[in-house]
Formats: sequence, C-alpha cells, structure tokens
Amino acid sequence: MIRWIREQLGFDPPHQSPTRTIYVSNQFPEHSPFVRQKFPDNRIISSKYTLWNFIPKNLFEQFRRIANFYFLVIFLVQLMIDTPTSPFTSGLPLFFVITVTAIKQGYEDLLRHKADNEVNNTPVYVIRSGGLVQTRSQNIRVGDIVKIENDQTFPTDLVLLSTDHANGTCYVTTASLDGETSLKTHRAVPEIAKLQTVSQLDTLRAVITCHQPEPDLYRFVGQIAINSPEEEIVRPLGPENLLLKGASLKNTNQVFGVAVYTGMDAKIALNYKSKSQKRSSVEKSMNTFLIVFLEILVIEAVISTILKYSWLREYPYNERTVQEKNSSRILTGISDFLAFMVLYNYIIPISLYVTVEMQKFLGSFFIVWDRDLYHEASSQRAQVNTSDLNEELGQVEYLLTDKTGTLTENEMKFRECSINGIKYRYTNGTLVADGATGEINGQTFTNEEVMFLKAISLCHTVHISDLEETNRPTLRHVAADVSKVQYYAASPDEIALVEAARRIGVAFAESDGNNIILNIFGKTERYKLLDVLEFDADRRRMSVIVEMPEEKMIMFTKGAESSIIPLARSGAVTEMSAHVDELAMKGLRTLCIACKYLSIEEYEEIKSQLVEARTSLHQREQVVADVFNIIEKDLHLLGISGIEDKLQEKVPETIEALKLAGIKVWVLTGDKQETAISVCLSSGHFHKSMNILELTNQKSEGECALQLHSLSVRIKRDHVAQHGLVVDGISLTYALRKHEGLFMEISKSCTAVLCCRMAPLQKAKVVRLLKLLPNKPITLAIGDGANDVSMILEANIGIGIMGKEGRQAVRNSDYAIARFCFITKLLFVHGHLYYVRIAHLVQYFFYKNVCFITPQFIYQFFCMFSQQTLYDGAFLTLYNICFTSLPILMYSLFEQDVHPRTLHSKPALYKEISKNEILSLKRFLYWTLLGFCHAFIFFFGAYLLRGENTSMMGNGQMFGNWTFGFLVFTVMFITVTLKLGIETYYWTWINHFVMWGSVIFYFAFALAYGATLWPFLQLQSIYAVFNHLLSSAQVWLGIIVIVVGCLFPDILRKVFWRHSRPTLAQRSQLLETSNGITCLESICCYSSRETGCSPFRRVLEQIMGRCNLLRVNRSWSDSDPYCTNDRTILTLSSMDGPTHASRI
Repeated sequence: MIRWIREQLGFDPPHQSPTRTIYVSNQFPEHSPFVRQKFPDNRIISSKYTLWNFIPKNLFEQFRRIANFYFLVIFLVQLMIDTPTSPFTSGLPLFFVITVTAIKQGYEDLLRHKADNEVNNTPVYVIRSGGLVQTRSQNIRVGDIVKIENDQTFPTDLVLLSTDHANGTCYVTTASLDGETSLKTHRAVPEIAKLQTVSQLDTLRAVITCHQPEPDLYRFVGQIAINSPEEEIVRPLGPENLLLKGASLKNTNQVFGVAVYTGMDAKIALNYKSKSQKRSSVEKSMNTFLIVFLEILVIEAVISTILKYSWLREYPYNERTVQEKNSSRILTGISDFLAFMVLYNYIIPISLYVTVEMQKFLGSFFIVWDRDLYHEASSQRAQVNTSDLNEELGQVEYLLTDKTGTLTENEMKFRECSINGIKYRYTNGTLVADGATGEINGQTFTNEEVMFLKAISLCHTVHISDLEETNRPTLRHVAADVSKVQYYAASPDEIALVEAARRIGVAFAESDGNNIILNIFGKTERYKLLDVLEFDADRRRMSVIVEMPEEKMIMFTKGAESSIIPLARSGAVTEMSAHVDELAMKGLRTLCIACKYLSIEEYEEIKSQLVEARTSLHQREQVVADVFNIIEKDLHLLGISGIEDKLQEKVPETIEALKLAGIKVWVLTGDKQETAISVCLSSGHFHKSMNILELTNQKSEGECALQLHSLSVRIKRDHVAQHGLVVDGISLTYALRKHEGLFMEISKSCTAVLCCRMAPLQKAKVVRLLKLLPNKPITLAIGDGANDVSMILEANIGIGIMGKEGRQAVRNSDYAIARFCFITKLLFVHGHLYYVRIAHLVQYFFYKNVCFITPQFIYQFFCMFSQQTLYDGAFLTLYNICFTSLPILMYSLFEQDVHPRTLHSKPALYKEISKNEILSLKRFLYWTLLGFCHAFIFFFGAYLLRGENTSMMGNGQMFGNWTFGFLVFTVMFITVTLKLGIETYYWTWINHFVMWGSVIFYFAFALAYGATLWPFLQLQSIYAVFNHLLSSAQVWLGIIVIVVGCLFPDILRKVFWRHSRPTLAQRSQLLETSNGITCLESICCYSSRETGCSPFRRVLEQIMGRCNLLRVNRSWSDSDPYCTNDRTILTLSSMDGPTHASRI
C-alpha cells in the first residue's frame, strides 16, 4: 500500500520493463496469456498551465521572486498589526504587478495551448475494424496502423509496414528534427512490404518487440514476429524501419506504419529540452541592488525603532495604557520595528519587475520590425524567441561561431579534383588538367578517370525525382534526357559531386532500388546494387557494392582523407596526399574516392557477415561497424574531389567590426584543419601577420601537456602583437582533462581561436569553459545546424542562422537571423540601445524611490518617531504605478543616446558599455547618493520655506502636516520627472506626451481627490489641502526654487564633464545631423537642409551639451558610406582621443 502511494505521488516510479511488446492493429492473442502494457495517448503537451492550476501555480512562481514575496509579507503585516499606513497602500500595487504579470504569462501559455491543439487535432487516417477511419492525431493508440500521404508529417513514431513502391522504400526529410534537409531512405520488412491495401494490412498478425523510448533519434533496436499459417517469421528492426514524428514524407504517394511510440514517448518529445533559464547581467545587478536596498530599509527601521524608545524614555509624549504596560517589551519592539518597515517599504520599487518585463516584451518587436535584418532573397525577418536577453546583446565579449552555413553559404560547388595523381580544374562543365589549355572530352578519358567519375556517380545516397512526373509511383527511364532529373541527397557535397559528374558526361540517371542506370557519354549502363555500407561518424566514410555490366563486383568507397588514405594500398597515394593539403589550403572541402574489386567468394563471405551482423539484437551498431571495418581495407585510391563552400557576403567586414568592438571571435567547426584555416584566412579571422599557434595531432595527454607549456612560453617570449590558436578535437579532449586552466590562459592571450574537428558536445564544453572564467564573460554562440544546438543552448546568448540545414538551431536559439553579417546590427545597434535603456531604467527606479521615501524617514525625527506618515495613502499607492510609470517606460523603449547609423559604423562605441559599465557599483552609488541628496533638499527646502509660524496658505492658515507633505511630494514628483527629461537625449512626441501628461495628470488628480468628499473613504484628511496650497504664489515660487536647486548642479556637472572629458558616445553626438538625432535644428550641425534657429535654441543646445561650435568639424551627408537599408556594411572609423567611459 505504501509503495502504491509513493508511486502515485511520483516518488517511486513504477517498474518498467526494458522492452515493450506491441500487437499490430491491437490484435491481442485470444488463447495465450499476455500482460497488457499501458501506453500514453498521442497528445503533445508543451503548455505550462491548465485552467485548474493556473492561479495557484502562477502565484507560486511569482512569489518566488524576492520583491513580490517581500511585499506580500508587508501586506500581511499591515493586516495583522496596527501600522501607520493602510494595507491598501501595499496591497493594490502588489495586486497590480501580480495581475499584469499573470495576464502576460497566461497569454503566452494560451498560445502554447493553441499550438498544441493544432497538432493534437490534426486529422489522420487509421485502420480500425477492417476499414480506414478518420480520427484526430491525439486519438492514435500504440499498435494502430496509420496511413500517411505524400508531403504529410508523421503524427507519431511509426514502424514502416508498406509503401506504394513494390520494394517497400520511401523517402523522408527530417529537417524539423535534426536540421538535415536531405531525403533519407526508409525500408519496410520485405515479408510485409507486399501488403499495400487496407484489407491486406487488416489481416496482418504480427508482434513488435522493441526497446522502451529513448531520446536518441538515430537508434532503434527491435524485431517483428510475423504470424503466418506456415511458420512464425522474425525479422530485425532498425533505424531504417522507423518513421519519426515530425518528419515528412517525400516523393512517395502513401505509406502505412504501426504506431510504436506515442505522445510524450515519441523521440521528438523526449528531445524537448526545456532551456535553462538564462539570466542577463542586468537582472543579476538588479537583484544585487535590491538586496542593498533591503539592507538600507532594515537599517532605517532599526535606527527608527531604537531612537523611538530612546526618545520616549527621555520625552514621553503619551501616557502608556494598561495594555501597553502589561504587554511584552520584546513583542512591542518587534511590532514597532515591523511598523517602521511598513512605513519605509516603498523604497523597494515593486513595479520595477513588471516595467522591465513590459520593456523587454515590447522592445523585442523593434528587432522583428528592423528592415536591415530582413533578408529579401529568402523573405526571412529576424526572430525573437526570448525577450529576456535583449540588453545582454550589448555585453557580448566572446562570439563563438560555426563555419559551414554560418560563415559560408552551405552551397557546395565542385571546383577541382585529383585523379591518379593529376590535378584538374572544373570549368564550365568540363575538366581541364593543370597546365593544359584544352578540355577533356569523352574520347580522351583514361580508364582511371572514367572509373573516378563512375565512382562519384554510384557511391552516394542521392535520390532522383523526375521533374515532369514526380507523383508517379515509379520513375520512368530518363537516361536519354538527364536534364529532366533533379537530385536530392543527405549531403550537399554529394549533390555537388553527382551534378558535376552529370555535366562532365557520366550521369546518374535512374535508381529503382536494386538497379542503378548511368548515362556515360550518351551510352546507358545498368549496375546492380548489391549492398550499401552506410556512413557513420566514427568511420567517416561510406561504401557501395555493385555488380558491373561485365558481371564484375566492385566496392566503391568515399570519405574523409584521414579515413581513406590509411586504407589505400595502391594508386598514386603520395601525390594525391599532397594534393589533399593543397586543395584544403585553397579552402576546398576534400573527399577521397577509392575502390576494391571483389570475387564471388569474397562477396558471398561479406554478404553472410553483413546478414549476421544486421540481425544481431545485442550491440548491433558496434557489430555492424566492426564488419564494415573488416570489409573496407586494401583499397585502390582513385582520386580526390575539391568542393567549394563560398563565404557569405560581408563576412570579413563583419569579423573585423566585431574585433574593433572588443569581441573575441572563436570559430568552432567539424571540418578538417587545412580547410578551416583557409576559410579563416579568407574571412579575416586570421591574417597573414598573425602568429599562428597549433595544438593539433596530439597522441597522448602527456604530449598535449608539453605542447601547452611550449605554447605558453612562446606567447610570453614572442613580441608579435597578435596570436592565433588552432586546436583540433582530439587535442582539445586531452587539453581539457587536467589542463583546462593552462589551455584557457593560452586562449585568452590569442586574438583569434579556431577549433576544428569538433563534436557538438565539445563545442558546448568550450562555451562552458569560457562562461566559467573568473570575470564571467558574456558568450554568444551562433550556428545554423542541429550540431550547433548544444553550444547555442549553453551560451549566454544563442543565435540561430536560418540556413539550409533545417530549423533546429533556430528553434533552440534565443534570436534568429538570416545572415551572419546581420550580427553587427543586432549587437552594435539593438544591443547597445537595449542595454543603455534598461540600465538607466533600473537606476532611475531606485533613484526615484530613494527620493520618495527618504523624506518619510527624515520626517520621523520631527514627529518623535511616532510613525506618522508624511504622504496620504492614495499618493503612496499611485506614485509608482501611475504618476511615474509611463515616462520611464517610454524612455526605455525609444531612447537613442547615439543614432543607430553611428552605432553601426563605429564599433568602438560598443566597447564603451562593455562589462556592465553603466550598472557598475560606481554608477549605482552615484544614483543612490543623488537620490538621498535630492530628498534632503526636498524636505529641508520645504521646511525652510515653511519657516517658524509663517503662513503661506492663500487663506492665511498655518502649514499643517498634510500641507507640508503635499508640498514635499509635489516638489519630489516634479524633480524626478524633470530629471528623466534631462537624461533623455532622443525626444519623440510620445515622450513629450507621457512626461507632460503625467505632470498634468498628477495635478488634476490631486485637485480632484482633495476637492471632493469621497464616500468610500472613512477619513479624508487632505480635503481642500492641495487647492489652498496652490493658491499661494509663495508656494509656486518655492516649488520652482527647490526644483531648480536640485537639478541645476546636476546640469552643471553634465555640461562640465561633456566639455572637459567627453565619452565616445558624447563626441559621436556632436557629429550627428538632422537626419539622426536632431540638435533642435541647430546651425552648429552645418546641415544643408536645416532651417535657421533662434539664439535661445542655440544657447539651450550648448547648455545641454548637444552642440559645440568649436568641436564640430564635419557632418554626415547622403554620400557617407553608412550601412543603410541596402545593408552595405560598415565604414569603420576610430574615435580620436582617449575614452573616459568609466566616469559617471
């Protein structure tokens, strides 16, 4: 009983068999005993909430935030003890924040529910009760036979039973799963493949036994037992028999499959990895500041409590009641301490979090709407998958990028080759030997050259589609007209090779399963496909065994040079090994082609070994790989191919700009060393004057350690300004075992780093090492393929490229762009502006709350710490959520301290805000102390204005408590609002509207609130107070004097620093014209299109530091080479003079 209860609560999951048994069509045995296993339905659930758990779960998540929990405690304290303020003053702002956040999160989850329902309600056809029945995807059960038609997506994981092809094959694309856009071939069990109709499949009696679901997309081990009248037939099942949920059927009219893994058991669902919560440096600073202000709050409450009892002991102002005399001093002290905490609790900005969330959410639309991030060729605009990291885009220190498809186009073109030791160039569909001026034609090809072309036309996974009749169940012969053929392949390299061979004259014309037809210089030849030795990442090669027209058997092998050349025993091995390095240095991707003739006896032995290995149920993959290695040896090297993957546009300019911005660029790729170095040289990542250090081809951990120490000594002794480091995957494995510190020290000393032959998990490991450096740098990973997902998820910021390798990287990224060169606009412009905006937002929030609550603390010294509040409860409640909320929100959305065009063209401006400079401790202390100074001026300025027994009211009455509080609040509100105006550089009509609208709203509300006796208020102490206060001219003069006294020193400070030690951003502002952030059309900008301006306007501009006639020496014009909507990128220019970015 106890075990059952623990299982229901989820502490002890029920025992699960390592295998599952599936009865096809759910035809369970009638006479033999069996245990019916329970399987989940086919519903996909990605949402977080339901209708029933939304409120409790959302509240629990929100109150995990320290600020929300703190205000909840304050609210409860106000309910339980006698406090100086009403519980509504804390409860209403808390309710507002919680409600707004809940609405936002509920809306986002509603979108997830809609997406789930769209998938779960997709109509599908299943075979039930002898017929084809339409149902919803969520109703599919394990064991159901499902019918899928061409271009449809598989609704669950299916074992292929039959197709419309007689040989039981179908073609599938898994771009949505692993990023590969190529077609993959899947096969049905031959004994079942012949069952192609509903009635035939309904008579099938079979049992599938397979492993329990696992996340590995490429692993599936099982078997199917087919019950027939004669005997039971058992056949193995592997990945080639499994159709994965999310994949799509291509070039096949229809298939039937039996559901084996449904719902959240499907492999794609098991790969749903909830992204680890990424927190920006601004959010971390914000939480630190919050803790500091909590400490200030506690200190103020402790001081007030101590001084209250010290004062009472010396000057008791009230006779203690009997209850007070009988109560515990400790409890009374705690109660008073809590009361002071309630009185001062508004120093914590409760609306800060909701304002930040709104700023991030609304601000993310600017990235999506940016026309400079729109790629016209592919009609793709930038995507924002998370808005929590907008400001982090302005803090990147390390950028780690993939090579293929990210820096390059991932469009492969055959350029050169080496056949039997002779190099050829591929030009206009023909081969030209090095040094030759003519072209090779069909009559001059040698046997080795023809065999090379046959090999690349036969050894591949390319599929054919007839452009005229793609929907027919079988392809007609098109050998006579190969221009009608369209190729699909698992690798773009293979398409490039087969396409080049076709143009030369050896065309792969048709494949119908076991037969391959080649058109060789107009002559048709038929080859029988005997077997395929599939490619795998460990062997890094593939082979096909074919029977030639002359009935000879031959094996063609294609793969990386490191996996082919060591196995070659004949051919021009020495010459072609040198050619491999030459082609790689040109930046070409190299593949080696080899062959091996087989006798009938050798083939029969190979066939028996393959059958035995492929039917093994224990460690099948390893057994098959061992057999492949035995077969693929003693090869004859035919030749080498060189394929170009050209750079994307403006990659060198982009990398140079990133370096000027102080960002270190690392290239992480799986390509071979020579190819990767060549691409790095052509892209500007490495340059010729750079000293290249190599940590490659290390054979042991000890050898790697010696090389690391050697490189470290070399860096210290070498006076070369810049170093580049090249490291391969194997050497990196050794380096990271016990020498992480030394490796990272060497890497940090290098300007550019290239890691080649990298596995996906090694990429993530490198990112993790950088993140864990002592200075905790911000890392950005960018890639386009499924193999880049691990580093994208690991980095502080992950960016996906919408390339040709599917959408896996895009879906797992935080942001997605179409081209690598767009990264400069994303970082230099959006990143800079988002960071500056939110950093000022956070500082301003703490500043205005210090200004707000410090007079409350000072006031206690004048009321003997009686906990009398200085402000009315309504104004305590509305200060953060109404009076001061919209101006700072609009500022954080629209502020542009420097014009985007200038930010894009001057990368040095990005370096100025790095390392969280604006939210440094120095800046934080400045804003906090400024808030305290202004608060003292508010209070004592109003106090001195009041004087001793002086009447300043229009009706001759004396100042009272509420009158004094109203005066302080009015001065404080006007000052903090105008302070934001001083900090605003880029004014829009929205900024004017919300700022001056907030001032008008405050005065209107105060007048209306104080001019009416509201029936829902038990006590209205400020009735007519504000009206009488504003009737005095002396009060108006006093308000002006106090506000000017607060802000004028700040203006003088800004003018002094701007003119004596300007920052790069300030000097850039001096060079902007009316096309950017205007100088109020000041003549000092020397713009040919601007109007004249008044002397007052010129004086105002110079006071604000936005123009200086003596310092401005040029202006931008239409001819300036800036990055505009045509995306011509980057005229890089440095800023003259020293930078003083660290000053306040």
